[in-house]
Amino acid sequence: MSKLTRITIETDSLLILHGRASDQVWCRDCGAEVAAIALENVGVISNLERAALEEWLNSGELHRVETADGSTLICLNSLLDRVRNKKTS
Repeated sequence: MSKLTRITIETDSLLILHGRASDQVWCRDCGAEVAAIALENVGVISNLERAALEEWLNSGELHRVETADGSTLICLNSLLDRVRNKKTS
């Protein structure tokens, strides 16, 4: 009698591109200099719906940095962490 062994390998990949859309800023929550993207440009790098983005921002899961000109930047480290946590949930 033969024995069947099934091996399942799950992989996950993430591609991060740095370009003109991101800036280097100090994130107080991370305690480090990080890449950040303007709030209005988050849709360029993610298929995240606006409602989910607002929920994450309001919950404090995404780190936001206010610039001198009043615009809001999102810390890409916190966005990446939140996306990873959502996939494992």
